[in-house]
Amino acid sequence: MGDMAVTLETDPGIEVISGGEGLPMFVLALIFLFLLIGSLVYCVLIVLAARKYLAVKLAPSQSLPPITIMKPLSGLDEGLYENLRSFFEQDYPLFEILFAVRHTEDPAVQVACKVMDDFPEVPARLIAVGESPSPNAKVYSLRRMLELAQYEIIAMADSDTRVDKGLLRVIAAEMKDDVGLVTCPYRAVAGDSPWSRLEAIGLNTEFLGGVLVARMLMGMDFALGPAIAARKSVLEQIGGLARLENYLAEDFVMGNLVAALGRRVILSSYRIEHRIGGQGFKGNLEHRLRWARSTRRSRRLGYLGLLFTNPLPLALLLCAVQPQWYPLAIAALLFRAAAAWAVAVDVLHDPLTRGNWWLVPVQDLMSFGVWIGGFFGRSINWRGRRYNIQSDGTYADIDSKAQAPVTR
Repeated sequence: MGDMAVTLETDPGIEVISGGEGLPMFVLALIFLFLLIGSLVYCVLIVLAARKYLAVKLAPSQSLPPITIMKPLSGLDEGLYENLRSFFEQDYPLFEILFAVRHTEDPAVQVACKVMDDFPEVPARLIAVGESPSPNAKVYSLRRMLELAQYEIIAMADSDTRVDKGLLRVIAAEMKDDVGLVTCPYRAVAGDSPWSRLEAIGLNTEFLGGVLVARMLMGMDFALGPAIAARKSVLEQIGGLARLENYLAEDFVMGNLVAALGRRVILSSYRIEHRIGGQGFKGNLEHRLRWARSTRRSRRLGYLGLLFTNPLPLALLLCAVQPQWYPLAIAALLFRAAAAWAVAVDVLHDPLTRGNWWLVPVQDLMSFGVWIGGFFGRSINWRGRRYNIQSDGTYADIDSKAQAPVTR
């Protein structure tokens, strides 16, 4: 019997798959399927969260307390004069505007001086604070302006933001007694670059969708950087702005600290414009990686959860393993389209996404690649300076020299 050969005949129409080869691929397909289902559920949550946000009706404010607007400046942002001018045109009885630059040689100084001269009736002041002794120069500038602020309610807005005349009235109405911080959602406005347009579509469909879902499920315990209003007394209670000077995502941390005090953080009903500029591919990629690496360090679990924000790449990976499951890719397209429309069009009234909806899949693939890239490296470039992000979300400036502050 030892010399006897055993043969196994099979029907030529039946394909025999060895367990060693087929099983791992099937398991991989199940993993991608599980992730895709989670992503489709997330799309549904975005639609529901958008509806909940839009359902909030703002009651007019019974009082209009004076407000200090603080704007850190650095260089010539695209449309800087129009951005600054929009804050001087507020339909509000009493407010002041403070600007801060690092040096008087900054080209933003001329623009700020021009807009101040054009609106002499608005109390405004420009200070030059010198090089920041801490990594986050923006927060250092805000801290120096806060020392000069006259009023209890502080509105902090980046130089690349633009608003209409009603911003301060909305902030006043939303800043109730139990509210410590109001953070404004924003519509990204692209510059003259295809990469800028892709990023704007991503911000207006993907990023804000995540903010709205977090608001619906857990409430607001974070803030968004471009425009934040807070009480001066609350900022003092969290340890002052100096406590934030070593963080890259200072907005997120500020919201955390205010919420930890037991004060409400709310997502404003006012949507600002965030002018993101027209960077080329390299500058845009550096900007995206900076955000990704910062998010990974400050919100580790949240960063992993970003995987569910992009159903299309997951659907393509699933179809690469199991091509016969292609109907799921069609479902992913439909669910993603519904979520993108709910946020970009219904909430933000974004003409870019409405007119270029076909770019959403392209942006999703690029976003997925950046998400993967965010797991590697810890150095970033920001406004011509280099930093290393630490494991706790703080970051270290590589080479900085402090200068004495001057005022105008």
